[in-house]
Amino acid sequence: MRSAVRKVNDAIAKGNHDEAREVYRAAVPMIDTLVNKNMVHRNKAARHKSRLAARIKALAGTGGAPSHS
Repeated sequence: MRSAVRKVNDAIAKGNHDEAREVYRAAVPMIDTLVNKNMVHRNKAARHKSRLAARIKALAGTGGAPSHS
């Protein structure tokens, strides 16, 4: 789970919305599988998914990487 979340965070840090969204879509089933195997509590998984989705949504609102002008 940590590697899946890290990949999404790395894509967000790059400011690449499309890549972040694709990696997030790949990470969600992996996180859900861990919940079904009782390896991660469902609330923790939901919290991670929600926070990642919110960061991706915020990235889309900024139009990509923030400018440092």
